Amino acid sequence: MLNELIEKRKVVLQQSEEHKEKRNELNALASSHARERNQLNAQTREFVDDAQKNKELRDKSNNDVHRLKDERNVYNDKANALFEEIDAHKKEHGAISNNRGIKELQKQIEHLEMEQQTRVMNTEKERELIEKIKQLRLSIKDQEEELEQNKEIHTKLQEARDLRKKASELHAQVTEAAELAQKYHDLMVECYRKADKSREAADEAHKKFVEAQESADSEHNQFIACQKEIRDYDKVIGGLRKKTKKSKVTKEQKAVRKEAEQVFQQFRSGEKLTTDDILLLQRAKLI
Repeated sequence: MLNELIEKRKVVLQQSEEHKEKRNELNALASSHARERNQLNAQTREFVDDAQKNKELRDKSNNDVHRLKDERNVYNDKANALFEEIDAHKKEHGAISNNRGIKELQKQIEHLEMEQQTRVMNTEKERELIEKIKQLRLSIKDQEEELEQNKEIHTKLQEARDLRKKASELHAQVTEAAELAQKYHDLMVECYRKADKSREAADEAHKKFVEAQESADSEHNQFIACQKEIRDYDKVIGGLRKKTKKSKVTKEQKAVRKEAEQVFQQFRSGEKLTTDDILLLQRAKLI
């Protein structure tokens, strides 16, 4: 019975060590997944912060586009008003044979420039559009050179040219700001894409962390159960050992008593006792 219990205790002890080792491995794995998750979450926050910065820069550039367009339009409107006066003078005096006036040509240029900014087109189409704008500008230049011969409208023409030049400079700034806005928009989108990817990876790492932690908790509970079972075995085995030891002592005491009684009878019969005999009698409490 005792040996059987001792063997069973050994089996449970081995199981306890296995659960303990497995629990420690799973806790280490859970910690690894937790670190990975935290790093990915931090990375996600960085991507989102970068996206927000690029969004702010994009919005600022878009605001610049609107502001510069408004400024450009003011100069163009003033220039158009002067060119309208020049065209009216041209028609009144029949000084120029060209059917399309400078104002009309300029409006066509503005329309094509807006189309260049807002439409997506291939390189060949854009090159054709740029060439068309160039030809229209040449037509304006030809008319302006012809009008230069008229001293009456020379001043107005010069003022209109200055206004158009300022409008052209602002248009270049509009284009630059629009390109910057598109650049920051693309960067923002890319950062959000990276943030989504990083967030998905963080969610996956968290899922693995939870699974490992739950498995570790299960192994820990089994380890605790084994430890309790071992303590129960120890109580039973300890009791049996104590009982066996007591039984063994009782048997030894009986044997000593019997032997001592024989020696005591010999002593009473007059036999001489040895030192060992005296010690034996003392152990048996007969003297």
